[in-house]
Amino acid sequence: MTVTLPELALPRAAQDLLFREARTANAFTDEPVTVDEIRAVYDLVKFGPTAMNCQPLRITLVTDGEARQRLLPHMSEGNRAKTGAAPLVAILAADVDFHETLPEIFPHAPGMRDALEPVADQRESMARLSAGLQIGYFIVGVRAAGLYAGPMTGFDAAGVDKEFFDGTGLRSLVIVNIGHPAEDAYRDRLPRLDAASVVTVA
Repeated sequence: MTVTLPELALPRAAQDLLFREARTANAFTDEPVTVDEIRAVYDLVKFGPTAMNCQPLRITLVTDGEARQRLLPHMSEGNRAKTGAAPLVAILAADVDFHETLPEIFPHAPGMRDALEPVADQRESMARLSAGLQIGYFIVGVRAAGLYAGPMTGFDAAGVDKEFFDGTGLRSLVIVNIGHPAEDAYRDRLPRLDAASVVTVA
C-alpha cells in the first residue's frame, strides 16, 4: 500500500541535492576541490548535535604529493587507486581527548573535563559515537557544496593512525574521497528500506 507522506519544510530541490539525487562517487573529474571549500562545509555542519556538545570530529585533508603517498599504502587494494586519483581526500577521525575543550564548548558544566580525564575507555566510546554522527553531517555538507563524497572504511586504521596521528588522541574512522563525479562515478542506486519497514510506534 502506498502511503502519502507530508511535505517537508526543506524545498524539494534541496532534498534532491542532499538525498534523492546524491550518490556515493567512486571516480572523479580532474576539477580541483579547495581546502576553503571544505572549511565552508565544516562551518555549516558544525551545528549538528553531539553528546555534551563534545564535537570530537577532526578532519585531516590530504592533497596530492607526499602526504597522499604516505596514505596510499594503508588503503585496501580495492580503494587505493580511487584514493590516489581523487582531487581531495579527508581522513575523518575521533579525538579521544575531546574533553580538553569542554570548558570552552560546554561551559555550564565546568567539572566535566576533570570528570572525564581518568575514564579513557568512556571518552573513546563517546568520541567514536559523536564523531560518527558528525561524519554523517559532513557527508551531507559535502553534497550541499555541490560536491560528491566517496566514504570508505576499507583501510588499515592502525596504520593510518601511526602515520598521521602518532602521539595524539586521534583515531581514524572513515576516509572520504571528494570531488566532482566522472561519467562512470557510480552504479545504479541500490534499494532502500521504506518508512513502513523502519519506523514503528511504541
